[in-house]
Amino acid sequence: MTSPALREKLLKLPLQVEPETANASALIYNDRGEYLLHLRDYFPGQIWEPGMWSLLGGGREPQDATLEHTVRRELAEEAGLDLADLSPFGTEYASHDDGTTVPIAIYAGRWNGDPRELRLTEGVMLAWFAPDDLHRLRIADTTSDLVRRHAASLPAAQSGPEPEEERLASPHGTVSNIIGVHLYLERPDGTVLLGLRHPDSAFAPSTWHVLAGHCEQENAIACLIREAREEAGLHIERQDVELVHVVHHIGKPRNPPLLGLFFRARTWSGEPVLREPDKCTQWKFWDPAALPDDLVPYTRLAIAKIQNGELYSETGWPT
Repeated sequence: MTSPALREKLLKLPLQVEPETANASALIYNDRGEYLLHLRDYFPGQIWEPGMWSLLGGGREPQDATLEHTVRRELAEEAGLDLADLSPFGTEYASHDDGTTVPIAIYAGRWNGDPRELRLTEGVMLAWFAPDDLHRLRIADTTSDLVRRHAASLPAAQSGPEPEEERLASPHGTVSNIIGVHLYLERPDGTVLLGLRHPDSAFAPSTWHVLAGHCEQENAIACLIREAREEAGLHIERQDVELVHVVHHIGKPRNPPLLGLFFRARTWSGEPVLREPDKCTQWKFWDPAALPDDLVPYTRLAIAKIQNGELYSETGWPT
């Protein structure tokens, strides 16, 4: 710019140019109001959102005439999936670790198939999830919000729950079970550690529960050690952990079943502190004979079983 005055004026103008959308993802839903999610490989530093549940999709390539061509190609390459109808739903803005923002064109389409029959070439698995179940998953907030916005836009007949009798019909095929790890921490005086969950918690708000978390791309004991450190500042060694109870639990009939593993830490270092106050507001040791009334039911059952030396229990399943 040869004119200093013009250069100065141009530099004062706000920059209003947005990055060109060069990525597309598919928001796939069925007539039960569930959404198809993709569990990505756990390759930190190598792929986007490693080990997280996300939408199928990817980046535009030179041969793609439009972003719809991009998302259709990605569906075919990643899962061998071909949808009859896809319609634009909106644009999601995802952020890289370096702070840059990437716009992603979202296309929505209905499909009522079985994801277990798809030919998955990337990632770990595909599965259906209801919007109310997303809090159980390791998933980006932007993706959760996107799914819920789309669910809210559907007619009530599509997004509403199935009749109870139909949902409780005999199961068919294999379904994904969530693996939850639970810390049974008992002091020498016999008291057991419980945490009071935050009032805004999606699961069991304002209710006591043992320290717990869902397995990510890790083994169960590694998950227990990580959760104890992250949630309460407790340090536990693998050799000091033993499995003392397993509870196979299901809440609402459309929820994924939970296989809850309760591990006793024979020794540990540190005292419980509130490392995640948005999840837990108080730690307290309780006498197993005088547990709080507002305690997660399957946790109450598991503690009683552990006290009796019983290894397995089931809760919530229809009889």
